[in-house]
Amino acid sequence: MIEDGRIAEAWRFTVVHTFLVLMIVAAGTAISENSLDKDKEILLNLKSFLEEGNRINRGGYEKWNQISSNPCDWYGILCSSDRARVTGIDLSDNRISGAMFNNFSALDGLQYLDLSKNTISGAIPDDLNRCHNLVYLNLSHNILEGELNLVGLTSLEKLDLSTNRLHGDLQLSFPAICNKLVVANLSENNFTGRIDQYFDRCGNLQCLDLSANKFTGYIWTGFSRLLEFSVSENYVTGPVSASVIVKNCSLIALDLSENKLQGEVPPEISNCNNLTVLNLWGNNFTGPIPSEIGSLLTLEGLLLGGNSFARVIPESLLNLKNLAFLDLSRNNFGGEIQVIFGRFTQLKSLVLQGNSYTGGIYSSGIHRLNNISRLDLSYNNFSGHLPVEISQMLSLKFLILAYNQFTGTIPPEYGNLSQLQALDLSFNRLIGPIPPALGNLSSLLWLMLANNSLTGEIPREIGDCHSLLWINVANNQLSGAIPRELTNIGRNASPIFDSNRQSDQMIAGLSECSVTKRLLTVDYSPFGFYTISTRKICSSIWNQLLKGYGFFPVCTPGSPVRTNKISGYVQLRGNQLTGEVPPDIYKMQNFSVLDLSSNEFTGKLPSEIGKLPLVVLNISWNRFSGQIPTEIGNIKCLNILDLSRNDFSGTIPRSLNALTELRKFNISYNQFLAGTIPNTGQLATFDKESFLGNPLMQIPDFMKDDFPPSKSQDKNEFGTNGGGFESENGFLMNEDSLNSESIFSWKALLTGYGCGIVFGMAVVYLIFRKGKPNWFLTVVDGIHQWRAKRLLKRNARQRGDRRTI
Repeated sequence: MIEDGRIAEAWRFTVVHTFLVLMIVAAGTAISENSLDKDKEILLNLKSFLEEGNRINRGGYEKWNQISSNPCDWYGILCSSDRARVTGIDLSDNRISGAMFNNFSALDGLQYLDLSKNTISGAIPDDLNRCHNLVYLNLSHNILEGELNLVGLTSLEKLDLSTNRLHGDLQLSFPAICNKLVVANLSENNFTGRIDQYFDRCGNLQCLDLSANKFTGYIWTGFSRLLEFSVSENYVTGPVSASVIVKNCSLIALDLSENKLQGEVPPEISNCNNLTVLNLWGNNFTGPIPSEIGSLLTLEGLLLGGNSFARVIPESLLNLKNLAFLDLSRNNFGGEIQVIFGRFTQLKSLVLQGNSYTGGIYSSGIHRLNNISRLDLSYNNFSGHLPVEISQMLSLKFLILAYNQFTGTIPPEYGNLSQLQALDLSFNRLIGPIPPALGNLSSLLWLMLANNSLTGEIPREIGDCHSLLWINVANNQLSGAIPRELTNIGRNASPIFDSNRQSDQMIAGLSECSVTKRLLTVDYSPFGFYTISTRKICSSIWNQLLKGYGFFPVCTPGSPVRTNKISGYVQLRGNQLTGEVPPDIYKMQNFSVLDLSSNEFTGKLPSEIGKLPLVVLNISWNRFSGQIPTEIGNIKCLNILDLSRNDFSGTIPRSLNALTELRKFNISYNQFLAGTIPNTGQLATFDKESFLGNPLMQIPDFMKDDFPPSKSQDKNEFGTNGGGFESENGFLMNEDSLNSESIFSWKALLTGYGCGIVFGMAVVYLIFRKGKPNWFLTVVDGIHQWRAKRLLKRNARQRGDRRTI
């Protein structure tokens, strides 16, 4: 009986215990469901907020709650392992604009928030400070403004606020959020103040990027205990003392470039024996290059350009067997290239631009560096013929010899560089024809030969360069017609881009940026809108281009629909090219800029031009005739259209008035154009300068008040129509107008001459009395040179030889 009682009691205990467990589980489940329901409600509020501010081109959040009612299944939502709580939101690159959502703190389980690569604007809301469990926060690549105050985010481990417009100093957030912080990227903002007082208590910090801001003062002395530290592109001053580089320096990457640091580089830099990248570019460092750098055996990139280092290159640097990138540009070394450079056989990239070198390409032996893929000797004073031996550097991908004084012809042997992707020989004194052998360069992306004195026709063999997307042969003396084969360029660069995507990313210094800006011609739309303000942006653009990723939207032919497709340019301006534009021009579907201005093209502009996805079309200063093709109106994303100084006839096509993105338009000095200038539509938004010199055109009333009288005749030596000159404000003066008594009487003319002579003599007396006539002589000399050039052009035209002077 007693035993039976014990059994009964045990059974009752088990039942009660089981019941309690079930109750607890049920209660927990209810709580979890209620919490997930709450999270769902907040996310639906977020969705409504985003849809209200982004009525078109919405991101993946638009489909929330459509396919599944469980937020854990929604696009960009992360949940806990038991799917009980929302723990993360990733809406990066979702075309979100407007202000930031102001209730993230209601998601009290939120640990991960990524809203990067959008156009979110305004200040970071105070609500974010209440997300106390947030471990990861990425708001980079937006347009956020205001001062930084994240004092409540004490659990943060990774913070990325790069590429915004935040300003002020850091005292509201640092060191308050330092406790667990491992990575902090504050680059490319407008932060100010000192940096030497905020990070000492960040004991777990490993990577800190403060680049491209407006920080001042001295460098932070604790940087050598990090793994990565960048304060490039700021206003940090003073020396780098030996004491700041501790013996157990753990740095892997150190970037102090483009500041105002001075003095000598301390030999103690060798304490950082794990360094792979050392970038001191663009400071005021002086003295010798420390030989101790030669002990950094892991070093892969060494950028010492833009300083005033001594000319001697330490022999110890030859020990750096892993060194791939060496930049010693702009140290004003002068003379001949140091012989030691020819012994860096391990290098893949050698940048020596802007050093005032006059020779030494052969004596240094750099032409025998077989592993080099990039050689940049631009902005020096090299002269004589281009070195043929460079053609034996078969690993070359980028050969940059621009802005020198090379003479003679382009060696046809350069056509043997089968891996060459960029050939830049612009701004030299080269003569002769473009070698047909350059058509063998099947990997070529850039061909830059502008501003030389090259002659002859464009070789039809260039059309075999099917990867060639950027060609600039402007301001030479090339003649003949555009070969039909040229329309085959740029048809298939995919193999080159695919290869680049698999290769290692090149380290980008400021010298890289100067090349990028020149290769892109950033002063010219569509690239002009994209401000290359920092080296990071420059590096990003460069890598996107090399890998075939477009970075600005291009319209598909005949449609306003845009894609970020890779797009190139053809720049042939300022030559003596003749004939008609080939109808095959429509094949050039991968080009957004076509500049044929200042040549001698004739005939009709082919209607096929309207099939191109152009952003810029400039055919000014030619002899095109016939009607303006209506099909130009199909180029929906056209930004710049310049048809001026030709012989077009007929009327302005109505289709041009529908080019709503047109911001520059010039149809002036086409003397046979007739009809009425539209008084509504896109063309009505342009001022009178766009329509000058078209006497047969009817002027709308809103332009009549200030529209100048003009007569349109053949272009003369002054670059105007008629026998006169064009004044600075665009008004045309000719012989008829000067002889007209209705404008000037001979008495008034003589009176003006007399006053002018008296005033001129007084000015000349004062100038020479003061003994400082240099500026005056410079101006006079410039005017004489200008008039002489124009006179030579006129005489040449009268002889039937219209060579550019």
